[in-house]
Amino acid sequence: MKKTLLLLGFLLLLGPVAAQEIALKQQAERVAAIQKVKPAVVAVFARGGQGGGTGVLISDDGYALTNFHVVQPTGPTMQCGLADGVLYDAVLVGQDKVGDVALIKLLPKKEGAKFPFAVLGDSDVVREGDWSIAMGNPFLLATDFTPTVTFGLVSGVHRYQYPAGTILEYTDCIQIDTSINPGNSGGPLFNMKGELIGINGRGSFDKRGRVNSGVGYAISINQIKNFMGHLHAGLDADHASLGALVTTQSEKTGFGKTSVTSILEDSDVFRRGMDLDDELLSFAGRHVTSVNHYKNVLGLYPRGWRVPLEFRREQNRKEILVRLMGAQRKTLDEQGRPQDDGPRPVPQPQPKPGEPFPQPGDQPKPKLPLKKQPIAPKGPPSPAAKYYEAKAGFANYYFNRLERERLLKAYQKHGDFSALDGDWTLEGGVRLKKLRSESRVKLDVVSEKAGESSKFVIKLKIDEFPYALEPLKSGLEPAALKAPETSGGLLSAVYLYRLLLTQSDKAFTECYHGGFEPFYPPAADGKTPTSVAALRVDCEVLNTRHGPYLTKWFFSRVDQKLLGFEVRLTDNEDPCEVFLSDYRPVDGRLLPHRLQVMYADGHYGTFNFTNFSLAK
Repeated sequence: MKKTLLLLGFLLLLGPVAAQEIALKQQAERVAAIQKVKPAVVAVFARGGQGGGTGVLISDDGYALTNFHVVQPTGPTMQCGLADGVLYDAVLVGQDKVGDVALIKLLPKKEGAKFPFAVLGDSDVVREGDWSIAMGNPFLLATDFTPTVTFGLVSGVHRYQYPAGTILEYTDCIQIDTSINPGNSGGPLFNMKGELIGINGRGSFDKRGRVNSGVGYAISINQIKNFMGHLHAGLDADHASLGALVTTQSEKTGFGKTSVTSILEDSDVFRRGMDLDDELLSFAGRHVTSVNHYKNVLGLYPRGWRVPLEFRREQNRKEILVRLMGAQRKTLDEQGRPQDDGPRPVPQPQPKPGEPFPQPGDQPKPKLPLKKQPIAPKGPPSPAAKYYEAKAGFANYYFNRLERERLLKAYQKHGDFSALDGDWTLEGGVRLKKLRSESRVKLDVVSEKAGESSKFVIKLKIDEFPYALEPLKSGLEPAALKAPETSGGLLSAVYLYRLLLTQSDKAFTECYHGGFEPFYPPAADGKTPTSVAALRVDCEVLNTRHGPYLTKWFFSRVDQKLLGFEVRLTDNEDPCEVFLSDYRPVDGRLLPHRLQVMYADGHYGTFNFTNFSLAK
């Protein structure tokens, strides 16, 4: 009521005629925006009608966003109603338990039919005082699936909400006084253009009888965009941790200083050079002045991503590229191998009085609003059940297979190497790290007889210095698998690259789509970039396992060309990084003529190949 009176008072100052025209125009724009997005709002129910929440369609083929805590009780299949009054079957695609996000897919009634959908906006431009629209199914009132509409202000940005254990952590979220209530969870928050800027999920209901108090929280759409590749690939996504604890202290000037108070020695950030008492200046391009700022920006990124970080030691500033660890511990896989990237820091200590974390008015840690077991629906199996495939570590492995097959099919358009499984020889030159002149290089991948069987041998000759590796020979020490010295495993990397080209995913005991990640190839001209971020290329990722080797492959999201890959023996160690460029046709197939090899921030060498002999 107060907002309405203030707005009317302002309009009256303009004169009755002008004020009426402005008010009517704004009303018409608001109504038009609501009518445009209303068909995309989803009422989410467990099969059989138990429970419920909200979602929003984001593509015409039926993909929709909602909260993890909405779909967790429903199990992998659910039912969804749209404003057209039709009830659709749906299936879980991917989930982010930490960030409280899930991706589901509605099945059309007629094959190929299109769904209405909302356009993704840019939550980074949202400011306090912006108008916002929330739509959804509060108190499950939408019995005919028509969503309830509320209208109000964005009352805060960059808010932090404590997790429930290690999940449902709302970082850098949008605070709204736009009314949301139980049942609105998972529903859309729109700006006045009808663009999706957030997913509503939490409200300050504690000790208030589960009635809205004018304070709600929406997960920013830009955070969700970072996880979208993981969600589409059916992953059970994890958020990032740094492997270090920071605290904010006030200096004599009154400004806050965010310093490292604890750091894991096996973390990537420690290997890159950061240590105790260093001052954290920026993280992923955002200036850090407090623990609150740091926690907010850290929560935007998935486990495994690399982001630039800047810190200061005394008067020296340094920018590094850091691989992020995971927020959740992983369990053992089917072979008993630990699926984890190292120990986690202890929980972030609570700030001292006066620090801006948590935000004033934020509620304490919530009780976990989840049921332990999914609801068992009555009646026949859901038609969506055929699109669900259970596998440890995945929300839905069915969709991971789809994404993997799509990516490999697009990659193979650059050349079919499946028949070229004979001996390979590559010749050219290499400029090593410690040498100013270029050396002659010859690289062979050959199959040699070993009794009645055969074995692969990788041979590298730089001028007159030979190296050789039998990559699958049992009993080899890690140092041998990482030959040549200081390359991190170039010979092993060449072997794996040839496997990918000739055998695709069939060469690997494990091969799955890893979503989207940023990739940072060296500058093409060899010059030092103005910043690490200037090198960033967004890529699709495949993760593979073969023998002792874990490999991450980076494909361009534009044309699915392979831009590089990383090879390691364990999760938590520096990989051999191989960057591929200067693609040119060789017998009708595209091959990179330049390979740049990095290890532990050191440049091993740049290889320029001129002759290729690839035998059938």
